[in-house]
Amino acid sequence: MRGIPSLITDIRKNVFTEVARMAYNGGDYTQAEDLPFKIVPGDQPLHRESIFLERAIAGERVRLAMGLSIRPIQTRSLMTEGMDAAAIAEQYYEPPLINIIPYACHACPTNQYRVTENCQNCLAASCQKVCPKGAVSFVNGKSHIDPEKCIKCGKCANACPYHAIIHMERPCQAACGMDAIVSDEHGRAKIDQDKCVACGQCLVSCPFGAIVDKGQIFQVIQSILKGDRVIAIVAPAFIGQFSGKVSPGKFVTAMKQLGFDRVMEVAIGADLCTIEEAKDFLEKVPEKQDYMATSCCPAWHSMIEKLFPGEMHKISMTLTPMVFTARMVKKDFPGCKVVFVGPCAAKKLEAIRADIRSDVDFVLTFEELQGMFEAKQIDFDTVEEQDYLNEGTSAGRGFAVSGGVAGAVTALIGQEHPELEVKTARAEGLRECRKLMLMAKAGKYKGYLLEGMACPGGCVNGGGQPVQSSVNHSFYDIKKLRAQALYDQDKSMPLRKSHLNPVLQKCYEEFLGEPGSHKAHEILHTSYVKRGY
Repeated sequence: MRGIPSLITDIRKNVFTEVARMAYNGGDYTQAEDLPFKIVPGDQPLHRESIFLERAIAGERVRLAMGLSIRPIQTRSLMTEGMDAAAIAEQYYEPPLINIIPYACHACPTNQYRVTENCQNCLAASCQKVCPKGAVSFVNGKSHIDPEKCIKCGKCANACPYHAIIHMERPCQAACGMDAIVSDEHGRAKIDQDKCVACGQCLVSCPFGAIVDKGQIFQVIQSILKGDRVIAIVAPAFIGQFSGKVSPGKFVTAMKQLGFDRVMEVAIGADLCTIEEAKDFLEKVPEKQDYMATSCCPAWHSMIEKLFPGEMHKISMTLTPMVFTARMVKKDFPGCKVVFVGPCAAKKLEAIRADIRSDVDFVLTFEELQGMFEAKQIDFDTVEEQDYLNEGTSAGRGFAVSGGVAGAVTALIGQEHPELEVKTARAEGLRECRKLMLMAKAGKYKGYLLEGMACPGGCVNGGGQPVQSSVNHSFYDIKKLRAQALYDQDKSMPLRKSHLNPVLQKCYEEFLGEPGSHKAHEILHTSYVKRGY
C-alpha cells in the first residue's frame, strides 16, 4: 500500500499543511488546540469508530509534527502542553524519532498461518502431510492449523493447490528490516528503539496510519520569519517528487516563495563524497581492510553500527553528501541556517548527532515540504521558471538511485587507474543489507566496494515522499517515473564526472589541498563509533 493515496496520506498532508499555516500566520501555537477540528471536520467519523478518536489521533500527529512526544493516555493534559519549548526558531527534537500512536494501532495479527474459506477438503491433504510438527488436522471437513504446534515454516501454504492457506504478517513488522517491531501487552505494535534506525519503512507500510515521525516544519518557518538567512540544500531525489510539471527551475522559484534565501543541490556534496570515497578505497582496500562500505545512507551505517559493530571501521570515513554540502554552505554564508530537504526520515536522526548538529540546523522531508507549498497556496502551473540548479554533476545526482554511489566511485577510480578492477556489490532494503554484511563479515567480498540502501530502489523510494494522486497511480509506476526523471535530467547535465566539477576543483585548490589530504580528513571525514544525540 505504500505510496498509494488514501485517507492516511490525506491526513498526513493536512497535518503538515495546518502546522505550516499556523507557523506562517504568526506562530501562535495556542491555535494548535483547534487544528484537530480543521483536520477532521464535521460530526461523522471518516475511518474510525468515533470522530473523537480521529481527532485525538490528529492531535498527537500535530504534536509529533512539532517535534513533541505523544501524551500518555492515562493522564489529562492539553494538546499544547510543552509546545512553548518547541515553538522556537531552532532545532527541536524529543527522541525517539519514529513513534507509534497506541490507540491508532489496530493490533494486527503477527506472524501466523491461517486457513481460508478456499479450503476444499481435498483428498490429497498435502498441507497435513508436509507439516513437520503435526500442526495440521481436519475439523468439520476443513483444514485446521494448531497455533501451539505451528512453527511457521510455511510448508503447508506452499503445498496447498488451492492457495487456501495464507501467511498473516503485521505490515509494519514485515517492512522493518531490523526486526525492531514487537508487541506490547495488548498486542499493539511497539518499536524497540535500540534496534530502530529510523529508515521510515514501517511508517509508509502501516495501513492504519499509526506510525508517525517527528518534524521541524514549525521551527523552520519560525527561523524564516525571524529573519534568519535560511538556505535549503536539496537531495538529488527532488527530481520528479512533485509531479512531472515541476522542473528544477520551478522548484527553486517555489522554494524562494516559501521564504528560503537560496537553494543548493546536495549533488555537489555527493560529488565531494565520490572524490573522497574513491581516495579512501584506494588507500585502504585491500592492504588495510578487505572491503569498504559506502557511507551515504544513514540507516545503512546505523544498521552496521547496531548489528555489526566489529565491521564499523570498514565503512568509508567520508561524511555524507548532506554534511558536505552543509559545511560548504556555512563556509560561504557564515551565520546562515541550513535546512536539508529530502525523502529520508533517517536524515533527521543523522542531523542531531553531536558532531553534525552545528552543520545541519533542520531537516524536512519532501512530504513535509509539500505541506508548506499547500499552506502558501503555491500553484506550480503558474510558477515561473527562474534559477536553475546546476552545482552538481550527473554522477552526484545519480546517488539518488540504487547503485549510483558505487557507480560514481568506481567510475572515478577506473578513469584515474584504468589498470584496477573494482568489484562492487549492493543491496536495497535493510534485510538484504543484513545479508550482504553477513557475507562480507564471512570474507566473501574481499576487495569489494559495498553499497547499501535502506529503501528499495534507493532514495527515490524513501519514506518521506509526497504521495501522488490516484490518477497518477492508476496509470503510472511512480517509482519508475521518479528514476526516469533523474535520467532525463541527466541527459542535459553539462557536468558528468564528480572530479570535473569546477566548484570542487576550486575548493581543493584554495582550501583543502588534494583529495585525502590531512586537511580534507580533518574536515570531511568522521569515525563511526557509538555516539549520543
